[in-house]
Amino acid sequence: MLRALSLEPERCTGCLQCEMACSFENDGVFNPAKSRIKVFAFHEEGRFAPYTCTQCDEAWCMKACPVDAIVINAETGSKDVLDSVCVGCKVCTIACPFGTINYNSSTGKVIKCDLCGGDPHCAKACPTGAITYVDADSTGMERMRAWAQNRPEAGPNYITPVEKDIQTYQRP
Repeated sequence: MLRALSLEPERCTGCLQCEMACSFENDGVFNPAKSRIKVFAFHEEGRFAPYTCTQCDEAWCMKACPVDAIVINAETGSKDVLDSVCVGCKVCTIACPFGTINYNSSTGKVIKCDLCGGDPHCAKACPTGAITYVDADSTGMERMRAWAQNRPEAGPNYITPVEKDIQTYQRP
């Protein structure tokens, strides 16, 4: 059974424990700049939203890589970067529609979430449950698809976090 990260921005307090745990697990330092998960801050509203690689089924990053340095991890389903193959061309960073692949200038390679090999430290470090590691079928993806397709099961009053942000920033 595949698992996935479930992100619930309404629970995020912006503590950055996820970023610290990620950078320490992957690079041995507490440095949010080296994290594969990021917390987007909406300071004026006092809200935060964690985001990271969604491990797309049709991973554009993987398809765009000219040297096949991004591969599917058979155990976790994550799309992992093979450092020994990556040439640092950054084509995958351009191909990713979510901007969740980053370039690490100290190594000359790209970095992205690999689900910590099936034990994501960001989820373990999150004190509010804004990040959890759940069965891939229960991440809310179907609810988002229903909303995007304007299907009734999304609910008549359902407003996505993005819509809320757009409404917040619209000027009269």
